[in-house]
Amino acid sequence: MVYNAVSNVFGFRLPFWDVDAFCAARGIPLVLDFSQAAGGMEIDCGALKSRCFCCMPGHKGLYGPQGTGLLLCVNDIKPISFTQGGTGSNSLDLNQPDFLPDALESGTRNVPGIAGLLEGIRFVRRVGAETIGAHERALCRKTAEGLSVIPGVRVYAGPDQVGVLSFTARQWGSQELCERMGEQGICLRGGLHCAPLAHKSADTLPDGTVRISFSAFSTATEVERFLSCLDRVLKSC
Repeated sequence: MVYNAVSNVFGFRLPFWDVDAFCAARGIPLVLDFSQAAGGMEIDCGALKSRCFCCMPGHKGLYGPQGTGLLLCVNDIKPISFTQGGTGSNSLDLNQPDFLPDALESGTRNVPGIAGLLEGIRFVRRVGAETIGAHERALCRKTAEGLSVIPGVRVYAGPDQVGVLSFTARQWGSQELCERMGEQGICLRGGLHCAPLAHKSADTLPDGTVRISFSAFSTATEVERFLSCLDRVLKSC
């Protein structure tokens, strides 16, 4: 089973602990996607009960460079590499080494990317994932409240929003609205966000939603500027 810890479309925290218990009781391997959760929630992966992989990109809540990420293997799962050769650690043997980390280190490692990811993780640990998460949730609430009073806007907000927030605007396609907001210096993402079934369940096909992403560096002043700018753009139609 593959399961998101947090919806990458709507930012809702999902019951992944319950899914973990379900999979553990039935011997089902589980892949947990922490893309929107890492860096904004304290998660003890060692407490997971199933045979589980926890994956996350480095460039989102961990503040690392693009092209980096983490794969945590829980409960003695040994991953199998899809690329082999060129480790240099046992060159007399034509087979891939079977011991870690050499078994997974074919070719040249992305040392600059790894160093950047390390600094991002150090930042998260210094500030605190729960502190960052609380900051993001407060901005989500403020933004959702502001969107809810703009005519023609539908906001998809919940009681436990984490990191991202989606909305639609009547008579506007999500991509078109993002382009107009981009002209005002505000970067948003429109479309289906790699999750067409989520949009099917929310009845937001075919255009999807406009998604706002928050970080430790986002501010309440930026939220107010965004809301003011959006209101002007919508009224200009």
